[in-house]
Amino acid sequence: MLELEIPGWGEAAIENLVLDYNGTIALDGELLPGAAERIERIAAQGIQVFVITADTNGTVKAQCAGLPLEVLVYGGGAVAKEKLRLVERLGRESTMAIGNGNNDREMLEGAGISVAVLGKEGCSAKTLAVADILVPSIEDGLDLLLKPHRLKATLRG
Repeated sequence: MLELEIPGWGEAAIENLVLDYNGTIALDGELLPGAAERIERIAAQGIQVFVITADTNGTVKAQCAGLPLEVLVYGGGAVAKEKLRLVERLGRESTMAIGNGNNDREMLEGAGISVAVLGKEGCSAKTLAVADILVPSIEDGLDLLLKPHRLKATLRG
C-alpha cells in the first residue's frame, strides 16, 4: 500500500491499481517497454494490480503472463461498465486507475485517483476531462506510484 498526505487534497492510501490495456500499457496489443518492470515494482510495494480490457487484439493474457497482476477480459459492449464495477468493488478511495480510451471514462471518474495517458493511440477527450492527472506515457503514469513525490506535487491544492 502507498500512503500519502497531499496538501489541499487529503490523505491517499492506494491499495489497488486498475489499468486499461490497449492504448494504456500496450500498443497494438504488445506491452509497452518499461511497463512490465514497473508493474512488478508496484506489486512488490503491496499494491494489487488489475488489467481490465476488451482485448481488441486478443493478446493480453499472453503479454501479461508471469506478471503479478490479474487480467480481466470483457466483451466490447460491457467493458466500460465492468471497469467501473471493478473500481467500486475494490473501493474508490483505495484505487488508482489509469486509462486512455472512451471506455475508461467511468472507471477514471470512479477512482480515488485517476490518470489519463496521452500515448501514441491518443486519449479520449471525454476521458481526459474526468482525469485528475494527464501523463504523456504509461512509464510516467506508473512512476507516479514509484516516485510518489510526483503524485503529491501534481495533486496538491
